[in-house]
Amino acid sequence: MISRRDFLQVGMATTAIYGASGFGNFSRLAAQQKLTQDDLLKFDTYGNVSLIHITDIHGQLKPIYFREPEINLGVGNATGQVPHVTGAQFRKMYGINDGSPSHYALTHNDFSALAKEYGRLGGLDRVSTVIKAIRADRPDAILLDGGDTWHGSYTCHHTQGQDMVNVMNALNTEAMTFHWEFTLGSDRVHEIIDTLPFPALGQNIFDAEWDEPAEYFKPYTFFERGGSKIAVIGQAFPYMPIANPGWMFPEYSFGIRDENMQAMVDEVRGLGADLVVVLSHNGFDVDKKMASIVTGIDLILSGHTHDALPEPVLINKTVIIASGSNGKFVSRVDLDVRNGQMLGFKHKLVPIFADVITPDPDISDLINAQRAPFADQLSEVIGQSEGLLYRRGNFNGTWDDLICQAMIEEREADISLSPGVRWGPSILPGQDITREDIWNVTSMSYGKVYRTEMTGEFIHIILEDVADNLFNPDPYYQQGGDMVRIGGMGYRIDINKSQGERISELTLLKTGEKIDPSKVYIVAGWASVNEGTEGPQIWDLVENYIRRNGSVKVNPNNSVQVIGV
Repeated sequence: MISRRDFLQVGMATTAIYGASGFGNFSRLAAQQKLTQDDLLKFDTYGNVSLIHITDIHGQLKPIYFREPEINLGVGNATGQVPHVTGAQFRKMYGINDGSPSHYALTHNDFSALAKEYGRLGGLDRVSTVIKAIRADRPDAILLDGGDTWHGSYTCHHTQGQDMVNVMNALNTEAMTFHWEFTLGSDRVHEIIDTLPFPALGQNIFDAEWDEPAEYFKPYTFFERGGSKIAVIGQAFPYMPIANPGWMFPEYSFGIRDENMQAMVDEVRGLGADLVVVLSHNGFDVDKKMASIVTGIDLILSGHTHDALPEPVLINKTVIIASGSNGKFVSRVDLDVRNGQMLGFKHKLVPIFADVITPDPDISDLINAQRAPFADQLSEVIGQSEGLLYRRGNFNGTWDDLICQAMIEEREADISLSPGVRWGPSILPGQDITREDIWNVTSMSYGKVYRTEMTGEFIHIILEDVADNLFNPDPYYQQGGDMVRIGGMGYRIDINKSQGERISELTLLKTGEKIDPSKVYIVAGWASVNEGTEGPQIWDLVENYIRRNGSVKVNPNNSVQVIGV
């Protein structure tokens, strides 16, 4: 008799072949200029259970441009492993042809040229079309939202997430977990959860005072589908009070909570679960480590680090799926669940090419209704971009370079700091910059721009702390973002050294002088987690800067020297 392990190996081989052929077909079809909606949705239905996964939408209701990272370094055991493979190496790994739609959707090279050819991706009305097509094929398919949904846009900020809630409800979401949602504040989160027609999940969300599971968040939920009992366990972002302002949600504590996760897996198995799914906002490397520690998880639907992988990763007996961000992709996973176990699976990462997929008219109308009260503000042109504005990358992104320069000039600072967040669409060369575009890369509930004094030593400490969050070889000490962006200063980083020893050669760019540890510098920054931060809102500051300059150009940033790659 074939073992469960062998079945999983067969499943992995199947999905690898299927994924490769799917993306290869996109490449061939592109050469023939015949890419169609049917091609994108083609899937050989398999097994008896289907899951649909979307995550990290960050408030993006409409199609966008979004450039994938040029640099996404892994350290320790993650070196050279997905998702820490980018560009041409990534395409070679997955058999993706240069110039193909998959090249454009999944890697950064030639982004501006390919964007003109293939257009925008995403748009929740297109996502709805894909979801409905999957459900037409498998009516009881389960739609799961991995979080970072009620955050990241002008309309989302001004409606306190209600625009996204309304649309996600209309998509018939069936469960979700959380991260940035908590930055709306606990009261607002509770208010929304009270109205949701689906469960809010987080086995690792605890009452901070009593160290007990939080009342508002169920650890898991069950579905009966395809004659099988499916348990979905939620895993919220573990590092909330560190990465985001704890004073906004003081009643909650988080953490990875491996032991409790194992207890939950054992509990749902004891209650008859045939399939155990973790809906996670850990980040991919954290999910990989969790899968190596916690036994009995069949499938992890991974979020937070915005990775888009055309094939799953297998850790022991756990399959990990990564579905990208900003509404660019939808994952479909079909599973053969029999006799209390998963015997095999098929997977497809569906890229949402907005010009190929027909929008769902009902969802289009709903999206337009959410945006209508703000139409004039959203569409106002503030300036133009001479070059490509993007955010992703471990060290630099031109959007953040622009933000950093704006803070230096508008706040009369020596040095500026911008958070290494991974959300925010891209702007093509020559494209108008609207108010909506600015808010797409700055919108948050703690966006005030501070101006303060810092010693050179303190700046060094900040860089070392952030670098350890990114490059600690133990994934459980990572928080999943990128390096803090720096304006007005350069430095050298050796990613393979230990904490406190990675950062050196700090230099003030305007003078070329080395940063003096004892000297005081004027520093401007935003997204401080401290309560009571004073200053203008970042979106107003950036708008003033762009409006004053009219046309903005960001010069290549070579101020960070990376060692150990």
